[in-house]
Parts: sequence; C-alpha cells; structure tokens
Amino acid sequence: MKNLILDVDTGVDDALALLFAVRHPGLRLRAVTCVAGNTHVDAVVRNTLTVLDAAGVDVPVARGAERPLLSAPHDATHFHGQDGLADLGLPAPSGQPVGVHAVELMRREILTSPDPVTLVPLAPMTNIALLLRTYPEVTENLEHIVFMGGSAGFGNATPVAEFNVWHDPEAAAIVLGSGVPTTMYGLDVSYEVAVSGEDIEKLILRKDHVPRLAGRLLRHLTVSGAGEARIPVAGGASIGDAGAVCAVADPAGLSTRTLPVEVCLADGPARGQTIVDHRTSNGDIDLSGRDSGPRTKVAMGVDRERYRQLFLNTVCGAADDAACGLPAGAAASRT
Repeated sequence: MKNLILDVDTGVDDALALLFAVRHPGLRLRAVTCVAGNTHVDAVVRNTLTVLDAAGVDVPVARGAERPLLSAPHDATHFHGQDGLADLGLPAPSGQPVGVHAVELMRREILTSPDPVTLVPLAPMTNIALLLRTYPEVTENLEHIVFMGGSAGFGNATPVAEFNVWHDPEAAAIVLGSGVPTTMYGLDVSYEVAVSGEDIEKLILRKDHVPRLAGRLLRHLTVSGAGEARIPVAGGASIGDAGAVCAVADPAGLSTRTLPVEVCLADGPARGQTIVDHRTSNGDIDLSGRDSGPRTKVAMGVDRERYRQLFLNTVCGAADDAACGLPAGAAASRT
C-alpha cells in the first residue's frame, strides 16, 4: 500500500482526485493540504472537507499558502464555479481543518510515516516549495513527487504555460530542482483520460454518494470545458487531476522519458512555461544543463482506456462494475 499526501486547490478535478484516492484500496491517504489556486485557500479548505464528508472519510486537512511566493494570486472560478466546486450547493462540511499550517502537517506525516511517502501536488506548488525549503530533512522519507502541472507541449493559462505552474513558477522551479524523484503529469497528457456522457449519467444514477458526486462534477466539466478539442471523447470530460493519482496507483499505464525540465521565470509571454528538453544531443545552447542539471520523469503518453476504467471502477467500488458499464471483475484488477 502506498502512503499518499495530496496537495490541492479543490477545484472540480481535485475533487475527483480526492474521491479516487480515498476509494482506491492500494492507497493510504495520510493527509490533504490546501493552497490557493483554483479559488481562495479558505474556499479550498471548505471544498476539500466537503468532498471528504461526502466520501465518508476522516483525513487530516490543513490550510496552507494563500498566495504564490512572488506573483499576484489568480483564480479559475470562471471554470470551476464561483464556489470552486461547480456551484452544486453541497452541504457545509461537518469537519474542521487541523490547527497547524499545511507545511507543518506535511512534515509531521512524512517524518512519522513508517514507509516512504508519495507527495502528489495537484495545485500550484507553493506549499511544497515552502516545505522543501523549511524542512529539507523530509526528503529522506519522500519516495516520489508526482505532480499534475506543466506540459511538454501546449498550455491553458497562456498558450505555453499550464495553470498550476504558471500560478507560482518560482515554487515549481524549487520543486523540480529539489533532487527528489519527480514525475510531471502534464496538461497535454491529462486531457487524454476522459469519460463519455454515457459514463457520467451512469455515475449520477448510482445510490452511492461517491459515484453520484463524481458524476455531477464531471457533468459540470462537460459544460465548462465544452469546445475543448483536446478532449478525445465528444461530449465527455477529462478526469484531469485524478489522472495523476491514477498514475500513482497504476504507473504501468503511463509512459515517461527522463528529461531536463526548466521553468521559465522571466516576465513576458513565456512565464510559467515548462521547457522540456527533448534533444538527444547537445545543441548550440543547453536549456538546463544536460550534463548536470536536474531531470524529471515527463509523462509522454497514457493508456487512456486503462485509466478511464481504473477511475470508474474505483469511484464505483468493487461491487458496481456492471452498474458503471464496465467489464465484470474489472475492479478486482485495480491493485
């Protein structure tokens, strides 16, 4: 079983990732930390607690940074809804965040874990950069960082920059240069894992709160993401951040290359771009020190049907394969 900490800016697709993480039998979610991104950090905390309530689980949740290290904050409520959670009118959460900062909670959970922890940032990496700078000793019990962010191709916040990295590029640069083994599950790959409108409606019809909520969130994405040509299923929705957690649960579904990656920190149209050096030989100018610079596992492709089934099977539960329209016994193969 893998020990997991999610760092989120919940967010519709962060909510999908949370539902997947708490349902997958091979993952032990030790904590969830919150950071400003898709919406203000206080709304992120509320949304995170709301999703965990709906899933019926009790996991420590902590409030973290309310703005990037250097840049002005931005949000994405135009995409995720004014409350950041698709404006579904969900009940207020019953739980409360723990009384320590997100960085302190991560430090505690990493250092006290009996087995190494996988850290999964699904948001701007402000909290993670603060953790690594404040408590570098945590790297001794960090197995891996798998982050949803960046891109080996196109962007969404700008033509070349993905939102999470663009929101706090200095933090992303600190994480990529930390020396911790890191995988970039980028925007270009995240679009590939999508569910159909039929899948979504089957989820909504379930009696179980978890698939029903997942279906309602995905239905919102079919509207807010309508016209996105990079989603491979017409009328469907990408599972977004949840795909990065699928990659932790089932890394064999992801193809990667270990490459130099540099974050553009300069002001201007390229700020926040993850510059991925695909070259097989040195050119006139090396982008990030090919011989000595840090390297990152960059997701280059994903088995989209494998992760689609993994996501649906997991949020539905092992007994519900047929109800979710999946092959009988598919959930049994999740681990």
